[in-house]
This record gives sequence, C-alpha cells and structure tokens, in this order.
Amino acid sequence: MKFSRLSFITALLMTIAIAVIVVAFDYANRLENHSPRMMLLLAISTLLIFVITYFGIEILLRYYGKRQVRKIADRLPDEIFDDNQNIGFKEFSEKIFVLRQKTNTEMDTMKEMENYRKEYIGNISHELKTPLFSIQGYVDILRDGAVENLNVRDKYLERIGISVERLIAIVNDLDMINRLEAGEINLNISEFDINALIKEIFDFLDLEAQKKNASVKLQSPQSYISVKADKQKISQVLINLVSNAIHYANRQSAKITVTTAISGNKVLIEIQDNGMGIKPELLPRIFERFYRVETSRNRKDGGSGLGLAIVKHILEAHGENISVESEYLEGTKFSFLLDKA
Repeated sequence: MKFSRLSFITALLMTIAIAVIVVAFDYANRLENHSPRMMLLLAISTLLIFVITYFGIEILLRYYGKRQVRKIADRLPDEIFDDNQNIGFKEFSEKIFVLRQKTNTEMDTMKEMENYRKEYIGNISHELKTPLFSIQGYVDILRDGAVENLNVRDKYLERIGISVERLIAIVNDLDMINRLEAGEINLNISEFDINALIKEIFDFLDLEAQKKNASVKLQSPQSYISVKADKQKISQVLINLVSNAIHYANRQSAKITVTTAISGNKVLIEIQDNGMGIKPELLPRIFERFYRVETSRNRKDGGSGLGLAIVKHILEAHGENISVESEYLEGTKFSFLLDKA
C-alpha cells in the first residue's frame, strides 16, 4: 500500500474517531446550543483535523520510510544502486524483488549442488566399498587356513585379482575425467578409418558378446570412411558404448548395430541395441558419474560406472556432443559426429 493511501485512511479514521468523541461529549453534557454557527464550526474543525492529520501522517511516514529504506539499502550489495541514485519506494521495491529472485535461484542451485555432492560421495563410496570388502573377505579366509588348500587359494587369489583390477579401473577412470575437465589431456588428432576401428572393437569385445549371446554388426554405405580425431580416445568411446549395449542385451536375440554415414563434412556414428532401454525420466542423468539406470546398484559384472561420463567428456574435448534416444523395453541408440578427413 502506498504512503498517501495509508495516510488518507489513517487520517479519515482519526477524524471520524475525534468527531464521534466530540459528539458523544456534546450529548454527554447535554448542550442545548445547536445553532448553525456551532454546526459550521464543528464541520470546519473536523475538516482541519482531517487535513492536519493527513499531512502530518504523510510527512512522518515518508520520513520514516526513507530512513528504513536507507537502513536496508546500506545492507544490500552496492551493485543494486548507482552512485548518488535517488530512487523512490516503487523502484526500490522492484530492485528488491529482482534481488530476491536472484537469491532464490542461487539458493536452489546451491541445494542442487549439495544434493549432487552427497549422491556423488555415496556412489563413489559404494563403488570402492564393493571390491574392497571382497578383497578383505578373501584375505581373511586365506589367513584362517584356506591358504593351505591349493585349489581354494588359487580361486580366491584370482577373485582378489579381479577386485583389484576393478579398483584400478575406477581410479584410472576418475583420474581421466578429472584431467579431461581440467583440460590436462591433449588430443592426438590423426586421420584413420572409422570402420576399421569399429571392426577392431568388435573383435576385442567378441568374448563378452558371446557370453551374452549378442550379435554385433557394422552398417555403412562405404567400406572406408576416414575421420580426423584422437584414435585412442575414440576407441575408448566405442568400447564403452558397445560394451554397455552388450551388457544390457537382455534378450535371446540381442542385436547391436553400429552405423556410420557421411553427413556433409561430418561422419555420423550410431550405436543401436534392442536391449532393455532407458526410462524417459532417467535419460537426463545417464551421463553423470556413477549413475546407474538399474534399480539395483549391486552390479557384480559391471565396470567402474564412469563409462558414459568419460564418453561425454572425450567427445566434448573433440568439440562434439553425444545424443541418446531410448524407448523403455525396446532399445537405445547413441549417436555422435566426428570431423570427416
């Protein structure tokens, strides 16, 4: 409410109150002099009381309001006000509203960052805890006398080795992501045949595909397509994406298809599977570190949980993005572009 409106209402109420008091006092003393002159004098007195009260309250409120505004302004950031700026109450209120909106946005961002930090710490603790507890358990069993049995000893040492390899993979992947984000890894750009590299990846993951009874194939309009990129890094991208597709191949006739095609001065690479797919609400988070699309976090045969995060960072280092399309229980398709040589 503006000061003038507040002053008007306050003055009107005070005048009415004084008039009621005067009339009540008049009747209380049973005055008999009710001449027109007396009534006119009463009316003029009432009007004077209203005017004096209105302007008096207006001056007091504006003076008090300015003092309060200045006290608040002294506690606010300097960038809200220009030098020697004399603003009114309306302008001040607008600036305060903008500041409040900005503060609320910053607070929401801080809360999101805090939640992400807590979830990230929980995820990395879980990923490290699983292999560490396995190692500890097998070592305790061996210490209790199982080391004397050669068959048991060899089996447990092999499992300890697998757990150690997983720990090393997690640490190496974390180190790579941190270095990629810090720009400490330089790309070794060269020209190579992307189709030949994909076939090499298929050979590398052949045993994994056989275990899942999954078939992998390459579709391309040309036998040879040359790209300009870091071959070792793109190889890691393809290994992560194809390996993920094989891992989520939960059908008897699982199929993973890698497609390459020339699009202007770019080469499009798509990795598509007919696996379990990803729920729409989970798609925005699949490139986060350690994020699992599975309802259970207990994956015994999984990797470090950082594969898609590494894929995203490697492609961003190449100046490219990765996109994903998925239909739950139908399949998923990842696609990205590389420079054509």
